[in-house]
Amino acid sequence: MAHPFDPAAPRFGEAAYAWEDWHVHGFHGLEIWNSMSEFRGRDASFALLLGLALGILLQRSRLCFAAAFRDLFLARERRSAVALLAALAVGSVGYQAVFGAQVPDPSRGFVPPNAFIARVAWHTLLGGACFGFGMVIAGGCVSGQLWRLGEGALAAAVALVGVVAGQVAALAAWNALWIGVVAEAPAVWLPKKFGYAGALALQLGGLALLAWLLLRFVPTTEGRGSLNAAAPAAADPSGELNRLLQRVFVERWPAALSGAALGVLATVAFFRGTPLGVTAELARAARALGTALDLLPERLEGIDLMGGCRPPEDVDGLSNPGLFVAALVGGALVAALLAGEFRLRLGRPRALLLGLLGGLFTGFGGFIASGCTIGTLLSGTMAHSLHGPLFAGGLLLGVLPAIFVLRRTAPRARVADSRLDLRGESCGMPTARLEEFLAAHDPRAPFAIAVDDDLTLELLTGVACRSGWRPRPTDVARGEPGRHAEFDPPLQSP
Repeated sequence: MAHPFDPAAPRFGEAAYAWEDWHVHGFHGLEIWNSMSEFRGRDASFALLLGLALGILLQRSRLCFAAAFRDLFLARERRSAVALLAALAVGSVGYQAVFGAQVPDPSRGFVPPNAFIARVAWHTLLGGACFGFGMVIAGGCVSGQLWRLGEGALAAAVALVGVVAGQVAALAAWNALWIGVVAEAPAVWLPKKFGYAGALALQLGGLALLAWLLLRFVPTTEGRGSLNAAAPAAADPSGELNRLLQRVFVERWPAALSGAALGVLATVAFFRGTPLGVTAELARAARALGTALDLLPERLEGIDLMGGCRPPEDVDGLSNPGLFVAALVGGALVAALLAGEFRLRLGRPRALLLGLLGGLFTGFGGFIASGCTIGTLLSGTMAHSLHGPLFAGGLLLGVLPAIFVLRRTAPRARVADSRLDLRGESCGMPTARLEEFLAAHDPRAPFAIAVDDDLTLELLTGVACRSGWRPRPTDVARGEPGRHAEFDPPLQSP
């Protein structure tokens, strides 16, 4: 047996491997040649393609995991939550197909390699609560900030700086957390206890119940379409091909279909050997920063035993998770340019401050819970790991106080105001501000709003309509950026 010569690949941070003869004698079996240099190159290419696909999917569908939890309580809107459930359902079935090939008998105690199956204890709930609080305050989870950065939202970069800072704080506290809690915590894989059929039935049954509750009790604004009468190419009569291109590259993709596509993408990623996750490269940057500032201990206990999005091994240059994250931003940029939605915008000072503060909580919580809404909630739950649903419970615990903070920090409106400018606000704040505005506004006087995008416009239109306000079509061409809507007062009872 021997290791063949493997040339260096400086672009991907890979050193050369020299020929090495191990002088194995008396062995009768397979001769295995290590051609990992080819696989590593393929891994980098796959990471780029996967990141591009995910960035395009998230931008065109405008899927936001923060909105999946926040909008249920703040705006009574189910769109993102339905997409999340669809992704989890499709991905759970897809993961089981891969598991069947990897581990035919789950009762033997062998856990599938590379699956995000992490240890569970109270730290999972705490991490989820911190992450949920932070993502609502910051206006998005880590993946949401990445695709919004591709759209030109520079405030997302401030939030990501906060995420790295939060991860540095988590790394500084990691040894105490590992020794006190994580080291003895179990990693619970549901198929080991219930078998593949039982675990899948349990998971799909829970998702079906949640979907029924959403469809039964929570409304949606999806399908209303833009209120703007002059949306570009919306009335283009040039044929079926133009209409198809419009639906693919300009219009927002349906929530449930986009969620199902995300489930397929997650399955393909896991089949290829790398579950979806976006915080590993940020954690590597946090580790390097904390070490340079002498904030971290010399040895991080158990860091290589973490399930989920643990920091990749130290390499020179960008790791494959880093390529994936860069490609995600690039995919969102391409999609935004094709749709005419790219626009550089910094955001208001309040949005930047909330983004930084929320990023701190998001980074800290995501690290101690072994991932984020992509790595832990999505990939962990699809892998039938108990830490995924437990993390989701923690998210709920953090989302509710964060909504309270948004409402308390929303600027006060005046009764005489007739126009509410919500451009440059972090996601979630426009809804809180509109609620406060409607409570103070004269119910006999019309008003207008200005927002950054069509999705926010539809969401706020639903909030206003549920209070009785009547939207009227509005011309987009105002000579200023953003989307606009006007509302007539509620009909008065005779």
